[in-house]
Amino acid sequence: MSDSDTLRTTALDARHRALGATMTDFAGWDMPLRYASERDEHNAVRTRAGLFDLSHMGEFTVEGPQAAELLDYALVGSLAKLAVGRARYTMLCNAEGGILDDLIVYRTAEQTYLVVANAANAQVVLDALRERRHGFAGRGFDATVRDDRDAYALIAVQGPQAAGILAGLTDVPLESLRYYAVLGGRVAGCEASVARTGYTGEDGFELFVAPHDAVTVWDALTEAGAGAGLVPCGLSCRDTLRLEAGMPLYGHELSARTTPFDAGLGRVVKFGKTSNDGRFVGREALLAAAERAESTPPRRLVGLIAEGRRVPRAGYAVVAAGDGTVLGEVTSGAPSPTLGRPIAMAYVDAAYAEPGTKDVAVDIRGRHEPYEVVALPFYSRERQAS
Repeated sequence: MSDSDTLRTTALDARHRALGATMTDFAGWDMPLRYASERDEHNAVRTRAGLFDLSHMGEFTVEGPQAAELLDYALVGSLAKLAVGRARYTMLCNAEGGILDDLIVYRTAEQTYLVVANAANAQVVLDALRERRHGFAGRGFDATVRDDRDAYALIAVQGPQAAGILAGLTDVPLESLRYYAVLGGRVAGCEASVARTGYTGEDGFELFVAPHDAVTVWDALTEAGAGAGLVPCGLSCRDTLRLEAGMPLYGHELSARTTPFDAGLGRVVKFGKTSNDGRFVGREALLAAAERAESTPPRRLVGLIAEGRRVPRAGYAVVAAGDGTVLGEVTSGAPSPTLGRPIAMAYVDAAYAEPGTKDVAVDIRGRHEPYEVVALPFYSRERQAS
């Protein structure tokens, strides 16, 4: 039996293979890494549009009279205040404040939420939500947690031409669909939830459809986007796109050893929740983490831009340019197609974290390559347009 025989495949697997995709094992799924040139795919998303299969993501439905209270207790965000038809970026933390996953939660009805988890952490998220449904102090929540991973295929169309490509295929009014909002409707004649979300730094949409409709929707988008320069895109360019946009990746910038405050994402933690008497898992540890970040800042997450051409990778040491003192560690690094230079995200000592700091280097196989500290993100479409 080959390795591919043990991997899960998406409903679009035959399309990927017909397009000649290079496939890879990603969190137990056989996924397209690239179709041709990852640089060309990256640039297509930045300038035109790209089409992604994201069906490896984990989807869980939380519903019932106390679905909001359950999520307010289980997650660091305030989901009870989320309006129907809106989405929120949030995190699942353990009792010590460490991040177990970062999530997007969509409120699709008054008592119904869709929680979307990273593929590698999907089972962790499901188990935690089900365990936390029992609540605290003998008080459980009147809500159910349903594993809907087999109920959805997830297709994303991202880039400046995304709205124009999708508009002719859907009855969802895209002109009124705000960022981090979701509406139900039809795409290419198939039932779908259309969300204005993404992981590329560009405008775009994520389409939740039934697996048996995935090929129909994919083919319709491919045909509609042919004249606009739409190309299929793999996981490789998705990683460089999110890196340029300064978006964290679990297992790199985020982990169970990292709190949201360590990652500079303390804004997602809402201590002022009114449900559950303000209680949520990890609250006390996160209060302490917030205080530490304010009084004695730990290493901070920063951007690094190379002066040369050598590419940093996760795990490489960030050092002082003068004496080689270790200052931190690269969490993600790659050549940036948009900037034309290698870039990285890294945790570095707070004293070296100010944008414009140039007395830092990355130890790349024994050579200290000069880098400059910059503010994140490296790229934003708003800044690019101004």
